[in-house]
Amino acid sequence: MTFSIPFHPRLIVLSLLSTLLGCQPKVEEVAFKGPIVIGTWNVPEATTEAYKVLSSGGTAIDAVEAGCRLEEANEKGQSIGKGGLPDRNGEVTLDACIMDSHGNSGAVVYLKGIVHAVSVARKVMEETPHVMLAGEGAKRFAIEQGFPVENLLTEKSKADWEKWKETSLYKPIINIENHDTIGMLAMDENGDLSGACTTSGLAYKMAGRIGDSPIIGAGLYVDNKVGAATATGLGEEIVKNVGSFLIVELMRQGKSPQEACEIAVQRIVDRAGDKAKDFQVGFIALNKKGEYGSYAIHKGFSITKHDASGNENIPSPSYN
Repeated sequence: MTFSIPFHPRLIVLSLLSTLLGCQPKVEEVAFKGPIVIGTWNVPEATTEAYKVLSSGGTAIDAVEAGCRLEEANEKGQSIGKGGLPDRNGEVTLDACIMDSHGNSGAVVYLKGIVHAVSVARKVMEETPHVMLAGEGAKRFAIEQGFPVENLLTEKSKADWEKWKETSLYKPIINIENHDTIGMLAMDENGDLSGACTTSGLAYKMAGRIGDSPIIGAGLYVDNKVGAATATGLGEEIVKNVGSFLIVELMRQGKSPQEACEIAVQRIVDRAGDKAKDFQVGFIALNKKGEYGSYAIHKGFSITKHDASGNENIPSPSYN
């Protein structure tokens, strides 16, 4: 007897064949643990804001944007958005990127006068055929999209800059007192992943300097079939190793988020040698099972996690 099978999803076909052959197919099931958001450093207010979106049925992309926007508006943070520490010329310049579950991405670099760089990055992703806009072009686009222009240099950050100019000592060490980025990853109730990263960059950097934060694959990478990763620390070292992409690829090969973060840090340490003692890099990662991990070169880095069990800041393990 012959028969034909019309098109079916793969699992339906396997089920039909198993019935005919008298056996049961082995199908790997991913245990879904529910919505989760994680962020670099100690950012409980930001993860709370993001989890509000997730817990009300919102998407991962809306969640990471909301969480990052809250930090961008936090003038006391001095590392993101308004109030960020300026470059050596006294100008606050912002970099950000965002990536959704479909592999779409958007970024802005060297953006001046616009608080919510992460939202401008999302507009680049959704409203243009491009991935990245820079400088005056990014600012003009933001204004066209309705973003207000503001003075980002607060009195506190200006005073700190003036004090720095007394010595003009520039040593790009990133630690718990002077971190420069928020990276955020989320998985929504549909199991979809998204991520965002936003920063004012290294304090007192050379004018025009861009780090890893707005670079897809370096500061952030999302693959909805596998997982997501984001980075913080000395961006130059992260860019050299395409750190976030590396972590996602390691997870694709079967590594856990924790294992993948540790391998990526080891790769940077091996490349830098003795110089690694003078800078910090930290990674966080999230996979499709809702498992997460983090790792840094030096102590002091932490990850903030918000899921159904609550909001928690967790010290990150480190190489040193």
